[in-house]
Parts: sequence; structure tokens; C-alpha cells
Amino acid sequence: MIFVTVGTDLPFDRLVKVIDEWAGETGRKDIFAQIGETEWRPRHLAYSKFLEPPEFVRNFSQATTIVAHAGMGTILSALRYEKPILVMPRRASLGEQRNEHQLATAKRLSDMGKITVAFDEAELRRCLDDLGRLQPREKIGPHASSSLVKGLKDFIHTGRHPAKPGDQPPFPA
Repeated sequence: MIFVTVGTDLPFDRLVKVIDEWAGETGRKDIFAQIGETEWRPRHLAYSKFLEPPEFVRNFSQATTIVAHAGMGTILSALRYEKPILVMPRRASLGEQRNEHQLATAKRLSDMGKITVAFDEAELRRCLDDLGRLQPREKIGPHASSSLVKGLKDFIHTGRHPAKPGDQPPFPA
């Protein structure tokens, strides 16, 4: 099953529309989507606006592939449970987000080889057509590493980034 999730904050019509149209064109019936307040009403896939946490976890755990916005909770869950994930970041420039943090997150995690990213609708369609090749990425643990925790504590207490000069931070500011 493909589990699609767009989060709960803002509509994400672009993602839902592309996946719905793709499902209709390919005849895929194994898709369930949590669509939030999206105005697009899918005609070719099962969906719910919102899911209670137990329902969300059940759908997530039963899925063979996750397709989502570039929300950190969804991405971290996919990595933790070794689920292949395809994300399309929301764009503030299109009114889908308050700022472009999802673009920055998606680019950085893609560069690190942690996720597959479609930056627009055409790329999303290409990735959906190639979904069978998507592989789970390296599993992450349920807790932050001790070096990350120490780095965050140092930053909170000193206001300085603990990395050496020239090091790139794990995520863009």
C-alpha cells in the first residue's frame, strides 16, 4: 500500500491532485491518503481528511511506500521504520507554507541520500512511475545521537555553533 500524508496545517492541493490523477491513469487501487484541508477531492484513491493517531500509525506501518510533504515528523518516521519515502516540499511562494523551510529540508536530506525528492509536479509524476525502485534508506534510531544532543546543549548555553570553522551544519538555518 502507498500511504500519502500531507500533514495537518495547510492545504496541499498540488500533491493530492497529482497522486489522484496518477492513480486514475495507472489504475492503482492500493493508495490511501490523509489529505487535510485540501480542496481537491480525490476520485481515484481512498482518503480521509484527518486520521486519529492510532489510524495514522496503522496506515504508516502497513504501507510499503510513503509519499508526503517534506515534514520532519513524517520523514523521521519513515527513516525510523525503514519505509521508502518520496517527498514533495510545500512552497511558501505558492501559499502552501509560511516560509521555504521544507525546500531547504528536502534539498539537504536529498543531498545526504536520506530521501527521494520531487521538487515539482512533473518530477513527482516521474518518481511515482518509478516508485517500485524506491528503497528504504538507512534506519535511524528513536533518539538523537549523544553528539547531536551535546551540540544542541552547547549551542543553547553559548549561542555558538559547536562545529569547526568550515563545517557545514546538518541542516540549513
